[in-house]
Formats: sequence, C-alpha cells, structure tokens
Amino acid sequence: MTVPEIVPSTTDTLDPAKPLAEARNKSIDRPSLRRRVMGLALPAIGENLLQTALGIADTILVAGIGVVALAGVGAALNVLFIVMAALSSLSVGASVLVAQAIGANNGVRAGQVAGQSLIWGVALSLPMTLAGLLLAEPVVALYGMAPDATAVAAEYLTISAASIPVLALMLIGGSVLRGAGDSRTPMVITALANVLNLIVSWGLIYGHLGMPALGVAGSAWGTLIARVVGAALFLVILLRVSPRVRVGGPGTWRPRWRTAREVLWLGAPAALEEIIIITSFAALTPIVVGLGTVALAAHRVALNVLSLSFMPGIGFSLATTALVGQAIGSGRTEEARVVANVAMRWAILWMGGLGVLFMLFAPQLVGIFSDDPDLIAIGATAVRVVALAQPLWAGTFVIGGALRGIGDTRTPMVVSGVLGWAAVGIALLLVYIWPALWAVWLAYIFTGPPEIGLLWRVWRRRTVNVGTGNVRMWDVERPDS
Repeated sequence: MTVPEIVPSTTDTLDPAKPLAEARNKSIDRPSLRRRVMGLALPAIGENLLQTALGIADTILVAGIGVVALAGVGAALNVLFIVMAALSSLSVGASVLVAQAIGANNGVRAGQVAGQSLIWGVALSLPMTLAGLLLAEPVVALYGMAPDATAVAAEYLTISAASIPVLALMLIGGSVLRGAGDSRTPMVITALANVLNLIVSWGLIYGHLGMPALGVAGSAWGTLIARVVGAALFLVILLRVSPRVRVGGPGTWRPRWRTAREVLWLGAPAALEEIIIITSFAALTPIVVGLGTVALAAHRVALNVLSLSFMPGIGFSLATTALVGQAIGSGRTEEARVVANVAMRWAILWMGGLGVLFMLFAPQLVGIFSDDPDLIAIGATAVRVVALAQPLWAGTFVIGGALRGIGDTRTPMVVSGVLGWAAVGIALLLVYIWPALWAVWLAYIFTGPPEIGLLWRVWRRRTVNVGTGNVRMWDVERPDS
C-alpha cells in the first residue's frame, strides 16, 4: 500500500494519457469551482459555529449548578476531547477515500468505504466505552481535583462513555457526506441534535418539562440522547436518502481489514496531528502560570478567541480536502491545484478579516468574558498578536487540507506537529526576555512562515507533473479482498 502522490514523469512525450489529461485540465470552470468551494466551506463553518455555541450554552447550563460542577465537567471534557481526536482518524480517512472514489465516478467503492468506516468506527469505539465505564474515576483523579469535583467528573465521564459509539457514527457519517461533496446535511443534522441537546439537558439538569432533576448527570444524558438521534439521522441519510453516496448491498457489513488499513493509514496521522497540536497548546499553560493569575485568565480568553478564528480555516480545509480528493480521483490534477488556490484566497480573506476585527475590537472581545481592567488590558494585547497570525494560519489550514486530499496526511502531521512544539520552546524564550502574555503568542508569528512555506513546497512538489495524467493515488477501482 502506497501513499497517494504525484509522480514526475520522464516520458511525457510518449505518455498516451497526456492529451486526455491536458484536455481535462483545460476545461476547468473556475467560477464553478469557486462556488463549489464556498458551497462546501460555508456549511462546514456553520457546523463548527453550532458546535461552539452548544459548548458555550452547555457551560452556562452547568455553571448554574455551581463551581464544583463546572470544574468537574471541564475535566471530563478534556478526556473526551482526546477520544474525539482518536476517532477522527477514521473520519479523515473515510472522507479522503470517499472523495477520491466519487471523483473516479465509482459509487460502489464510495459506499464500501463508507460502510466499512462505520463498522470499524463502532468496533474501535466499544473498547473506549468499556474503559470509560470501568476507569472513569481513576482517570479523572489524575487531575488532582477536590473529591467533590472528582466525583462530578467521574459521573459525567461514565455517562458520556456510553455515547462514544454513536459519536463515532456522527463523526464518520459527517465526514463521508463531506467527502462526497455534501456539507449541508451534516450542518443540518448537527443543528437539530444541538437543539435537542439543549432542551433535554435543560430539562434533565433542573427538572423542567416533567423530567427528573438529575443535576450534572442530566447534561451528560442530554448529550447522549442527542447523539443517538443524530447518529440515527446520519444512518438514514446514508442508507436510504443520499444521492451522492449510498451504503448497502451484499457484503457491505462484513468487516474487511484491507479497507480498515487504508482508512487508518490515511486517518491515523491526522488524528495524531490533532493530538500533538492540542497538547502543544496545553503546554503553554505552565509557561503562562509564571506570569500570574490575571495573565492565566487572559490566556484562557485568548484561547477562546483563537477557537473562534479557526472556524473559517477549518471550513475551507474540509472543503479543500473533499474537492482535491474528487479532482485527483477523476485525474484532474490541475483542478486540484486551482481548488487549493481558490480556497487559499478565501481563507486568507476570511481569517484576515477576522484579524482586522480582532485588532480593532480586542478590548471589547475580552470584555465579554471579564470586566477586570487588568485582564482586559493584558488579554487585548495578546488577542492583537493572535490577529497578526490569522493569514498564516489560513494558509496552513488550506494547504494541509489539500495534502490530505491527495492522501498525504503525514506531511501536515510532521510539519505542524514539529513547529507547534517549536512555538512552545520559542514562547518560553520570549517570555524570559519579555515577561508578558503577548510574548507567548508572538511565538506563532515566528513559526507561521516556515510552517506554511514547508507545506506549500511539498504541495508544489507533489503536483509538479500537472497535465501529464501520471497521478498515483489509492486504487479506488480495486475490489476489497
């Protein structure tokens, strides 16, 4: 099994596929590509906004119970974030393979990949569920919280562990549909699940709407119920409704290790990349602790602003992965390059625009979270430094998505992982020179250019043979054995 890549040809003039490939590449409809990029990116951005809004609303609901409840749920969610990152390995791999199969006009292969990804997603999530049910309390005890907060976290994590299989179905179902070019359906299902989550959680936490008052456990049960409904909707869409990719047929549900290897070969590096980046951001906290309590609180605010700014980048990255994968699957390599260029321009425009807003309204943004004047002053300066990095991050999101579309998930993992931790080291040095929160975030101004430069160089090298049709990729037409 080989990683998909563009292989330079030494016999272009003798290549019988070259005239056909050139004809395909000349027929690119760039306005249509722009519409397709935006059509995929905007719903993905909306879906991420909905997820963020749900997290904020859930936090507000739990905060009404008390500080202990808020601390306990926060610790449990940190564990669940790692679980979600692990499950993303299947979702990324499924998205890439489905996109390439759709591009090759091989609906059977797309359906097989989708079905196998769902099966293996559930299979891999079951041990996680069992571990969560048996080990929730000793795991959250590692945080060293007070006994009452530890008890809350263990209860929340135990209930949430039961929802991991349906969470896997939701993550993979959404990725499969996006790979097939449909990001609107995942957004709609996410919106419906979020509304249900809020209503049920509110009822179960406080005993409204005739429901029992379960406290923190009510929030976990509300999330579980919403995920079950969301997973059921995704299954109905994939089994019965979707015109783009249909799961079913003889042999669909028999586990095939070969397909699982393909999905994991692509997805595991992407999952590891996410874990590496999450831990690198977490490693900034001990550095900030030395700057004082107010700086630490301002740092949390800056992270919230950063998560908001990442949404357009994530949306355009997902769109780029799907459309580049489809282009490679159909042999339209020049179209893949055009997709990356279009997505890059739009991502820079969106994230650069957010950067301008951050620069202009940094005090007001920080003021949403606190009215402490010292915190606002420290946080606003840090947010303005974050604003300067927005165009750089836009580029890394899109180029990373483009590389994943051609099947190269290892380069983004290595480049972004290494430079993410390099930023931690640079931050430590800068804080020693300038003991201020803004110096921590200044580190990303130093690591941004080499990160985008390295990713772009690999992308250009892998697409150097555009127009010859000599593109190596996953063999989307081969039957599973």
